[in-house]
Amino acid sequence: MKETLYTIPLTDAFNAHDECPFCFVERNVEQDLLDLVLGSSASYMESDMRMETDRAGFCRNHFKKMFDYGNTLGNAWILKTHYLQMERELAQQVRIYSPSKASFLNKIKKTEDEGNSITKWVREKESSCYICDQYNKTYDRYLDTFFYMYKKDDAMKQMLEDGKGFCLHHFGDICERMPKELSPQQQSELSSILFEKMESNLKRVGDDVAWLIEKFDYRNKDADWKDSKDAIQRGMQKLRGGYPADPVYQQSK
Repeated sequence: MKETLYTIPLTDAFNAHDECPFCFVERNVEQDLLDLVLGSSASYMESDMRMETDRAGFCRNHFKKMFDYGNTLGNAWILKTHYLQMERELAQQVRIYSPSKASFLNKIKKTEDEGNSITKWVREKESSCYICDQYNKTYDRYLDTFFYMYKKDDAMKQMLEDGKGFCLHHFGDICERMPKELSPQQQSELSSILFEKMESNLKRVGDDVAWLIEKFDYRNKDADWKDSKDAIQRGMQKLRGGYPADPVYQQSK
């Protein structure tokens, strides 16, 4: 298959021979979104961008990454107008607030009701994040591309065979999506490849972690480290995704 703009990033991710190609994609997309929101292009000064960020806000994780990114003025502008939006929304919620009354049955069962309108509003704010929303849309397209390439291009099958599998999180996403994207025969074929790669590579990383421990035994002080020096971060990535050892991503000067 001829490479296109939408297949190249996924091909690059597999060619990186990372513990998980989708973690590689995830990191690049998230960094691109941080650049979009706070980078030198000054997107935070554009009215359409600010309308979206004012409405969606950011989760705790991405507020931390935005702080670490280092654009003090950009963060301040985003917070200023987002606070105005929050003040308006809170005032509206206060006007319509009505104390909730737990039913007699719920009191007996000691179960919680759904909460009052203020609680619901706060929970909605907590689950809303501009960067998460944009990433999820982009990630969904990459999953589409993965299955498209798998069905149309034998090169994808070869990349899977040559790769190190996926982290458990992204492995689960692929398995969840398979019935929607593939015929029963294709599912069986892909499952055969994926399951073998996941089992063998979980064992490989687990063995690396085990050998790292053995290296702390004085009897092995002169033994080869093999592939264990970075076993901790790779072990964490394989189980939960991400890059624990990555340095903070900051605005380029």
